[in-house]
Amino acid sequence: MTERIVLAYSGGLDTSVAIGWIGEATGAEVIAVAVDVGQGGESLETIRQRALGCGAVEAYVADASDEFANEYCMPTLKANGLYQGHYPLVSAISRPVIVKHLVKAAREFGATTVAHGCTGKGNDQVRFEVGIQTLGPDLKCIAPVRDLALTRDKAIAFAEEKGLPIETTKKNPYSIDQNVWGRAVETGYLEDIWNAPTKDIYDYTASPEFPPAPDEVIISFEAGIPVAIDGVKVTPLQAIKELNRRAGAQGVGRIDVVEDRLVGIKSREIYEAPGAMALITAHKHLEDITVEREQARFKATVGQRWAELVYDGQWFSPLKRSLDAFIEDTQKYVSGDIRMTLHGGQAIVNGRRSETSLYDFNLATYDTGDTFDQSMARGFIELWGMSAKVASGRDIRVAGK
Repeated sequence: MTERIVLAYSGGLDTSVAIGWIGEATGAEVIAVAVDVGQGGESLETIRQRALGCGAVEAYVADASDEFANEYCMPTLKANGLYQGHYPLVSAISRPVIVKHLVKAAREFGATTVAHGCTGKGNDQVRFEVGIQTLGPDLKCIAPVRDLALTRDKAIAFAEEKGLPIETTKKNPYSIDQNVWGRAVETGYLEDIWNAPTKDIYDYTASPEFPPAPDEVIISFEAGIPVAIDGVKVTPLQAIKELNRRAGAQGVGRIDVVEDRLVGIKSREIYEAPGAMALITAHKHLEDITVEREQARFKATVGQRWAELVYDGQWFSPLKRSLDAFIEDTQKYVSGDIRMTLHGGQAIVNGRRSETSLYDFNLATYDTGDTFDQSMARGFIELWGMSAKVASGRDIRVAGK
């Protein structure tokens, strides 16, 4: 029986050429797997037909947009997942759901190997292969660009020689990855980190320099998940899409950073994540009034470690699973409404309300009706500073000898 290889297929030049390239290099049949995670663009059927036209023996396509929003974007939101405080894990969280469907397709079609289009110097090769090792430990992995010497110039020449149904003349200097949670742009002109991004970089966001009138939005949450916008019920996918549209129109969610890749390289990245950043901002502010102080402090540390694990391709790891359990527990009371104004590149919260709020007006007020007994403060301060006071006395005593 001829060996079969499952290929993560985007519909673009590199993965289209990879179908025939893998076949010629290995003698195996190639099954193309395309997964919709809300990236937009061509229909799944168009991509499916292109894969077959490029020589795939089968084409597996999956609409995973709701699955991605529910099972990957929402845990990221609950964790306030921002790698190095900036990056909302746009590409990192899409890889596990793609891996899940790659392994499923491998089982369905009897494949022994999974292929992906990543290079040997990026993060995604790790995310794909660690995920595949975890979900399908018996499966082998190959990367045509990394392992079979498939360069872009060779890809163009191969496509033209074989007459593949794929555009080869379009010159795009950037590497772009996108889904409903956001968009990532790198390479080309951006590799000089002194160069400012040009206007053609952006697609999900309008320029914030000349914004439309301020847009006030009320986002309602239940247990950390957005369930309504301006009183209209929404699914997680609908919430992200609606805020991509409204926050994107105001230029919210543009991020320009130099981040630390897993392989040890610092890389300049441009991100657009209007919906993600608006939702994370709203969620953080709701946590401020519903999560107890010590729990909130520890959750910030957990959220940072969670983001590092996910960035590093450890979505399916035991530690990440344990951190998920802690984060989920913190969301029990994260319910209520956040009012924010979207304008000029900013999402500014100016109102919050919750039936599970820990904010007590009568304790917080300085006006008549204050229920806080200020006489308690003196004894509290004495006790709070006792340890440092005793240590300071010891320092003075020892220094005087």
